[in-house]
Amino acid sequence: MELIDARPEDCPELLVLQRCCWVQEAILNDTLDIPALHETLEDVRDWTKTWSVWVLRDGHRLVGGVRARLDGDRWEIGRLMVAPDLAGRGLGRRLLAHAEAGAPAEARRFVLFTGARSTRNIALYQRAGYRLTDAPAVDGHIRGAVHLEKARQ
Repeated sequence: MELIDARPEDCPELLVLQRCCWVQEAILNDTLDIPALHETLEDVRDWTKTWSVWVLRDGHRLVGGVRARLDGDRWEIGRLMVAPDLAGRGLGRRLLAHAEAGAPAEARRFVLFTGARSTRNIALYQRAGYRLTDAPAVDGHIRGAVHLEKARQ
């Protein structure tokens, strides 16, 4: 599998993968109030211009993605997604590690959020060294989200 910078032509596939992944999150967290479910193709195109975005491809199939951006000294990681049929194979860990490695020197900590009932996601992040905090969610949009962070080493 190839992990590469996202290209403009990846946006339609990113949108489809995002919807597939966040429908599961909506069910787990009992809410449709998840921004990733309501974004349009134009929204995805817009954030690929303002975030660092990487995609994971298995041949021609886009099977994962993640985005990150600098906000002060925080490297915000988001939209970490893996095709549901490939969950549990270490692809999420690989994407997370890649996003962390892409942080600029001025980033002092990594931050992200997930649904409060997304126990699989929370466990992944905690195994990677993140801890739950009392801070509001990175984007501040999601009711019932938990915020996690870790210091950059």
